[in-house]
Amino acid sequence: MSSTIGVERDKTDESLRVERDKTDQALVDKQAAADERADQTLEQARSAADAVMATARVTADRLSTGQDERGSAPTALAEQRAAEDEALESARASADEALRRQRDENVRVLAALLPLERQNTDRYLLTERVRADDAVAHRDDFLGIVTHDLRDLLSGIVLSAALLPDNVPEQHGTKQRIQRYAARMNRLIGDLVDVAAIDAGRLSVVPASGDWSALVEEVMALFQPSAAAQGIELEVALAERPLEMQFDHDRMMQVLANLIANALKFSPRGGTIRVEAQLSSTELRCAVRDTGSGIPPDMLEAIFQRFWQARANDRRGVGLGLYITRCIVEAHHGRIWAESTVGVGSSLHISMPLLSRRSP
Repeated sequence: MSSTIGVERDKTDESLRVERDKTDQALVDKQAAADERADQTLEQARSAADAVMATARVTADRLSTGQDERGSAPTALAEQRAAEDEALESARASADEALRRQRDENVRVLAALLPLERQNTDRYLLTERVRADDAVAHRDDFLGIVTHDLRDLLSGIVLSAALLPDNVPEQHGTKQRIQRYAARMNRLIGDLVDVAAIDAGRLSVVPASGDWSALVEEVMALFQPSAAAQGIELEVALAERPLEMQFDHDRMMQVLANLIANALKFSPRGGTIRVEAQLSSTELRCAVRDTGSGIPPDMLEAIFQRFWQARANDRRGVGLGLYITRCIVEAHHGRIWAESTVGVGSSLHISMPLLSRRSP
């Protein structure tokens, strides 16, 4: 089971435990309130009955005749009433005891039924998790086989396209399109593999000493032809050179490439993309700024979710790039966020702690 899924399941289990505790307490409170209302009603009924009986006795005493001078009749009557009162108290005590036993039995039955019902729920939940784990394992196996085969086929396509002669005008455009589409397909396959690795908790990040400024220059050089073709200017603003720190070169190249590609996607002809970077004593800060259409305020966090698209009919990607970018940055113990003004442009910021910095 992946660490990501494990964390989510731990949260689910904790939430389920909290909700069950709340349910238990609510049941106890509800039963206590019901018992209290029943006791009050019973007490009121008994008090009313006692009042009626007391009134009847007073009336009977007033109407009573036949008392002798020694008061033998009142004495006998008092003894009779005392015996009646004692019998009534005994009957009420027996009724109270029977009610107490009934309430205890209700609590016992409820305490026995709840664990049984919850055990069934837990069993169903465990069964579904086992099935989900099997499905994920089969998916990963299938994805591994398919991606391997697809990359082999793409390699053959790219190699075949490379063999097309450049001196034939009719084939030159075709060759470039083939190479461009093959590169996009290869990126898509890589994104799908990365998402599967993230879900499985196997995203590989191996930091090593490197120069961040050289990485920025390398990535900008890769995108220069594409930016020039779109009429977009690329700028680099580095506070110093070199910017040496610990990072995974290939993964952070993927991060910068995703950010710049995203900026190119939404920047108009004549726009500018600017990459800034600086080191402090504790962290690296890097920003990719563009002069594109901007991001609405309520979307600044959503853009880092998987499969997010700027528009419902947008077909310029599948919405995985920024999600993968965030996961890679977080794997470096960093964070990424977006700032934007609609109609002016956007800037995506990276902040990563310095694990090590060599002396200049």
